[in-house]
Amino acid sequence: MRLRILDAYECIATKLDIREFDSKKVPADVKLKVLEAARLTGSGMNTQHWHYLTVQDPDGLKKLAEAATTGPWVAGANFAVVVFTDTQYGFHLIDAGRVAQDMQIAAWNFGVGSGLYTGFDQKLLRKNFSIPENVSASIAVGFGYPTKKITGKKKRKPLSELVYLGKYGNPFDKNKLT
Repeated sequence: MRLRILDAYECIATKLDIREFDSKKVPADVKLKVLEAARLTGSGMNTQHWHYLTVQDPDGLKKLAEAATTGPWVAGANFAVVVFTDTQYGFHLIDAGRVAQDMQIAAWNFGVGSGLYTGFDQKLLRKNFSIPENVSASIAVGFGYPTKKITGKKKRKPLSELVYLGKYGNPFDKNKLT
């Protein structure tokens, strides 16, 4: 595996969501790093209430795509991770998002792209993957090498449209940060 080390900010600044993947296989050690990033993610009250289903064979990815209401593109991924959270915790979806972001950043550090979705046919997902009734899928992330070179150029609003200083509505001025 060719290691591509980026600092955390560079990973965040250059990572884009990918939904078209190259056929090149992601090495097992990179997959392990992605799963370790999930495991190491912080959770509300340190409950660590999540579980992960890793799908990596083409038939499994096809079944995952069939159970996706918003992510049929996952069939083309090299592997995917479905995050299950405990809905009794009011913060369970925030925790699922934290896990997804950490996995995506860890993957991007090795040049592996990713995309996520949250729309599931829970009944079909349960049937296809033997998921118990008391567990609910919160988010899925598909991973693989991008088909195109990623430029890291994001279309994002400027801070001046998103940030207020001191009081909601006060214009942001980076020169006033102390």
